[in-house]
Amino acid sequence: MAVSQEYLDFIKEALEAFGPVDTRRMFGGAGIFRDKLMFGLIANEQLYLKTDDENRPDFEAEDCPPFVYEAKGGKRTVMSYSLVPERLYDEPEEMAAWAQKAYGAALRGDAAKPKRKKKT
Repeated sequence: MAVSQEYLDFIKEALEAFGPVDTRRMFGGAGIFRDKLMFGLIANEQLYLKTDDENRPDFEAEDCPPFVYEAKGGKRTVMSYSLVPERLYDEPEEMAAWAQKAYGAALRGDAAKPKRKKKT
């Protein structure tokens, strides 16, 4: 499940029209971040973008499956990230639009989280 540096560079280039992104290796894959907020992930050298009720229908219309992994005890866990349609790699402006929607989903998800109290 390791991700190559070449693939990370390819994804950064594919998302150039969206704007600068950072990658962070994690769990054998990588997270894709903008302004320290994760909106995408890479697993098995495939890009998945954050989904919620607003943008999930776009992925479903393209038959793009969600990211699923097997947790301890054999339990399948479905995450709120879906595989990017292959055609977007040849359409930078549309890739940027999908990335913007995924970033919006990440922002909405972050806003819905309870805020932690700072220790004094």
